[in-house]
Amino acid sequence: MQTKLLATEEMAGCYLELFVNRRAYTVQSSRPHEESGKHYYYRAKGATALSTATIRHHLEGKLTIGLYAINPQSQRCKWVAIDADYSSALEDLLKLQWELRQDGLEAALEKSRRGGHLWLFAGQPLLARDCRLYIYNLAQRLRVPVKGHGLGEGIEVFPKQDVVPAKEFGNAIRGPLGIHRATGRRYWFYGADYTLEAQIGYLSRLKRITEDEMATIVAGLKMPEEFISRSSAPLPPPDPTRREFRILEHVTVKRRQGRNYWTRCPSCAGLGRDRTGDNLAIAIGDPRKYKCWAGCSKEMIRSSLGCPIRRRIPN
Repeated sequence: MQTKLLATEEMAGCYLELFVNRRAYTVQSSRPHEESGKHYYYRAKGATALSTATIRHHLEGKLTIGLYAINPQSQRCKWVAIDADYSSALEDLLKLQWELRQDGLEAALEKSRRGGHLWLFAGQPLLARDCRLYIYNLAQRLRVPVKGHGLGEGIEVFPKQDVVPAKEFGNAIRGPLGIHRATGRRYWFYGADYTLEAQIGYLSRLKRITEDEMATIVAGLKMPEEFISRSSAPLPPPDPTRREFRILEHVTVKRRQGRNYWTRCPSCAGLGRDRTGDNLAIAIGDPRKYKCWAGCSKEMIRSSLGCPIRRRIPN
């Protein structure tokens, strides 16, 4: 059980100055999803401008917010967060933290459920593409694994995009110093006493990277080939001799969030599950990629739609 803490207006103001680059935010559900058991994040309903009152509630544990890195008006971010949640996560984060220090940069290491987060702060918002260019080159140099580039485990870098379109949000990360709804725990930063005042004071005193420093660091760097984002190719036109399965022709999208469409899983529905109607995620960039978060396989989904996957019979 977490001790109840009170957050002052001054603390909330410092937090906003450190972490908030745009006023859009998400809120972590206090109840687990009935099928997956996960506490998903949802964009706040109604007024979406993040206020100091909401930040105080986050710090006091009354709710948990998620923060977006990139402001689409400038394509810049106030911070870079490196998320690692695998077996050797802390070892890799400490390696990255030490190497950042060799470049004259200070990074704060935050505990998490399965590993940690490493935060690097900017003196003024920096171009997201430069931040990503630096961290990916650093990861390659140190041989730190990067998730999603041929590997199932590795670090994730926020911001996750170089550019976010005007009406998009990118990917949010849990705001530090709040209480994770799944564990009921608050995860502190190493390097300061476990009080809100000490933690925010510690973060405020960290040296922040300047735009000139970042420009010097990334000068001459190129994004490593293995980390270049490949925008998914659009679906090819139908082959008149072969009917290609397209899941969006069989479901009704409930909402669009992040990089996915979310809708009811046909297999779950057939089993009397997915009453919330959002178990199935379909990649916006390539609808050929879809996943049921309650565990239904593609074979089960296709079968429930009356379009079973045909297996090629070997000669």
